[in-house]
Amino acid sequence: MKYTELGLINTTEIFRDAIARNYAVPAFNFYNMETLQAILDAAHITHSPIILAVSESALKYMGADTLIAMIRGANISPNDKIALHLDHGGSFDACAHAIEIGFSSVMIDASKLPFDDNIELSRRVAEFAHQHNVSIEAELGILAGIEDENTQSKISSYTNPSDVEKFVNATGIDSLAIAIGTSHGAHKRKKDDEELRFDILADVAVRLPGFPLVLHGASNIPQKLITTINEFGGKISGARGIDENQLRRATKMNVCKINVDSDLRLGATAAIRKSLFEKPENFNPREYLSAARQTMTQICVDEIRNIMGSENMI
Repeated sequence: MKYTELGLINTTEIFRDAIARNYAVPAFNFYNMETLQAILDAAHITHSPIILAVSESALKYMGADTLIAMIRGANISPNDKIALHLDHGGSFDACAHAIEIGFSSVMIDASKLPFDDNIELSRRVAEFAHQHNVSIEAELGILAGIEDENTQSKISSYTNPSDVEKFVNATGIDSLAIAIGTSHGAHKRKKDDEELRFDILADVAVRLPGFPLVLHGASNIPQKLITTINEFGGKISGARGIDENQLRRATKMNVCKINVDSDLRLGATAAIRKSLFEKPENFNPREYLSAARQTMTQICVDEIRNIMGSENMI
């Protein structure tokens, strides 16, 4: 299926605009109807372009037919400036499958491979994606942390700025994910005053002027969500996110896509725990899932306004 049949766009135009106007397009991960609705509601409230991100494991969880049916049912228009993106595709086949079923953007994550192997696999995916007018993202550097079974690493390595020009030129990719201190999961920093490696980001931005850069593992981890989860029976300690001021600073240095997943997971969990605690007799999923959807919508709205800077950009 061609993604244009679903009202989707690729990321070329929105990234160009984001760099020109110093904002980031939010890439919110979704994995069911409620998360999808929350993200789309926030996009409509704020008039922001967005990227609907789906990991391989989330695609498996929802099922390709169900996922595409939900996208079709959302009645998306190209004027909405919405892309459907495969997050952390682990192989050529995974990326090709996503393109064939209607994704408008894919990421090939070969960052754990040797440099030359990363180039070769990323180049192959880029060639295939461009045959279908689909945008392609790749990654240099490794983020630590755990997001799901397809996105996890016990090690991390910063992006080497001296590699980026060769990598981009050799692969033909459209955007590059870099590692400057963000990480997957809810435990992104050991201390509140830790800063991202803006020296690396600045060096990369100089070497790749005007080229779209991406930050993964960039959830803010609002502490009020952690407090709510723990107040109503959860047990999460030591969770810290990326400071919103640092993320806003990054958007002025060619970072035009910021990935958010953990914040929505935490929001849904906090809302569901609170709803069931306050009404323990309730067994209607529509009630507590509605609470989760409302909370996730507000999280997306807040981050579009206060972190991404993408409100009213369409």
